[in-house]
Amino acid sequence: MSNVAVLAQESTAGNPILNIAVFVAFIVVTMAIVMRVGKSTSEASDFYTGGASFSGTQNGLAIAGDYLSAASFLGIVGAVALTGYDGFLYSIGFFVAWLVALLLVAEPLRNTGRFTMADVLSFRLKQKPVRLAAAFGTLAVSLFYLIAQMAGAGSLVSVLLDIHDKSSQAIVVAVVGVIMILYVLLGGMKGTTYVQMIKAVLLVGGVGVMTIMILWFVKGSFSELLEQAVNMHASSNYMAELGKDAREILEPGLKYGKTETTKLDFLSLGLALVLGTAGLPHVLMRFYTVPTAKEARKSVTWAIILIGAFYLMTLVLGYAAAAFVGPDRIQAAPGGANAAAPLLALELGGSIFMAIISAVAFATVLAVVAGLAITASASVAHDIYHSIIRGGKSTEEEQVRVSRITVVVIGVLSIILGIGAMGQNVAFLVALAFAIAASANLPTILYSLYWKRFNTTGAVAAMYTGLILALLLIIFSPAVSGAKTAMFPNLDFAFFPLQNPGIVSIPAAFIAGIIGTFLGKPDNLDDLQAEMEVRSLTGVGVEAPVDH
Repeated sequence: MSNVAVLAQESTAGNPILNIAVFVAFIVVTMAIVMRVGKSTSEASDFYTGGASFSGTQNGLAIAGDYLSAASFLGIVGAVALTGYDGFLYSIGFFVAWLVALLLVAEPLRNTGRFTMADVLSFRLKQKPVRLAAAFGTLAVSLFYLIAQMAGAGSLVSVLLDIHDKSSQAIVVAVVGVIMILYVLLGGMKGTTYVQMIKAVLLVGGVGVMTIMILWFVKGSFSELLEQAVNMHASSNYMAELGKDAREILEPGLKYGKTETTKLDFLSLGLALVLGTAGLPHVLMRFYTVPTAKEARKSVTWAIILIGAFYLMTLVLGYAAAAFVGPDRIQAAPGGANAAAPLLALELGGSIFMAIISAVAFATVLAVVAGLAITASASVAHDIYHSIIRGGKSTEEEQVRVSRITVVVIGVLSIILGIGAMGQNVAFLVALAFAIAASANLPTILYSLYWKRFNTTGAVAAMYTGLILALLLIIFSPAVSGAKTAMFPNLDFAFFPLQNPGIVSIPAAFIAGIIGTFLGKPDNLDDLQAEMEVRSLTGVGVEAPVDH
């Protein structure tokens, strides 16, 4: 029997029947909550923002639930377990990105908009071209983010049921997608928010329990944990194949920094992570679910505490997975790096503990996917259908109906693409979504909020340049073809050497916005510019829509 087959047998998830029982119980409970809360979803404001009826504490929990995705739990733990220090860069990037979003855009966006990011981008610009471009950007970011969550879900359930067959894993992804569609259709933003609050508490609590157990096993000595991780890597086939010294998992450069290309790739990844959150529509949309700017600030405080604590604990979990599970066993498991966290739970507390932690991780996927689907559907219904196709004259019922159709369509697309991406680390896949968000959305958001001369031509130029360039560079990168870990490993049409496009597409979008502004005609909407400035700083008049 081959080494891989032996390792695959070792990675079995205990009792598959128990795992499925815990899963089903969790899905039934959360679905009941969604259906109960979703009964009051009748108007568009209920479906998109929950009627702006949540407190700062509730919204802070929901923000953490939205932000801490499968990439944060499954992807980062796996990245740290396999590449050590370089894997932890994802944690640092995601957390710093959150602070950038808060400082630059969170409160002004909340004060200026009503339902979607496009409300802000088109506030003092011409509505139709800007809303259309913003909607395309939102859909692209949401779709790439959804692909990562679907890949994470497929990996997770495949580990639990010890499924190595690709077609069976594809069925798992399809089932997750169907459940996600049902969540959103039944609950809207209200139901989704409650699920995210529950999931945030469970996820941070579960990771906290795992961290305490790990520190108990090493008698509180983090250096002892690192030493065990080095020893496990030293005896692994993984490091032998890489031709690296095991102690390199404690130093920078195991994945990034050895060649000029990987150094540039690291810079590109860093840019995408740090700037991406400020352009993520589904996270920014969370600020519309509270009634006042004061509650928005309160929700931020809670979110920072939860998110900061979580990312600190991922370092402990990652090295613990390296020490207690080992890189060979992680790579042999279904889903590869994404299997590190559930396999660690199995080592720490046995089959029952693994089932519980995996159910929480599954809830993480469902909650984030539901939030993304809401955002995409709101963008299509509110920005394209209501504002462009119907000229602002559609009814609330029509908008909700279009939203629900969109949820089904984007759900099916994400299932199909998620099946193709199952072998990729979900943290890496989310980094691609961050690159698109930072390229397509962030330049226009910052220019709209802080540059008085900015006009419609500049906005459209920035959004389309960032979006199209980021998508093209991803398609023709080693992430899609030409590499062993690519989505299409047997094909090679890659000509862009970097795995993340951020270092090219983000500056290009900022430059396009400047050039377009100077080449285009002024919009002559100075009164709206002044109103936007007052709103963004004070929140006065936030409930009133702007039509022009």
